[in-house]
Amino acid sequence: MQLPAFPVEGGCQCGAVRYRLKAAPLGLYACHCKDCQRFSGTTHTMSMVVRVADAELIAGELVGFDKAADSGRTVRMLGCADCGTKVWNEPLASPDILVLKPGTLDDMSWARPVGNIWTDRAQPWVTIDPAMPNFPGQPASRQPLYDAFAAEVAKG
Repeated sequence: MQLPAFPVEGGCQCGAVRYRLKAAPLGLYACHCKDCQRFSGTTHTMSMVVRVADAELIAGELVGFDKAADSGRTVRMLGCADCGTKVWNEPLASPDILVLKPGTLDDMSWARPVGNIWTDRAQPWVTIDPAMPNFPGQPASRQPLYDAFAAEVAKG
């Protein structure tokens, strides 16, 4: 995986919200939980974990709501106040990270998931690569996903 030169930028559908990602993410994986299926209107979403210090809102307003995740933890979902595009989540149990939605990046061509979570909720016709780190629910630690991401980046 070839990372871009940071910083990179992204934003919402209507253009009101803009953000800057100042450094490489910690990891990138697909989430197949029922909430992600509902939010995306498809089989899963991609989740890009970044350090809070590496993400900067540069325009617009994010509004959100707190919801109980399938894991039982509380997640703050944040999106554009104008168009509603989900930009990132704040996992309240992990205040040092954000879970960015990579589809909001201006160029996400480099962003490839390296694993899957909530595979027990995946639709039966979705193919899950068994060689990746995969978890039937919420992993106790994201470290295996971070390690897999770092390994893909090291390969170039």
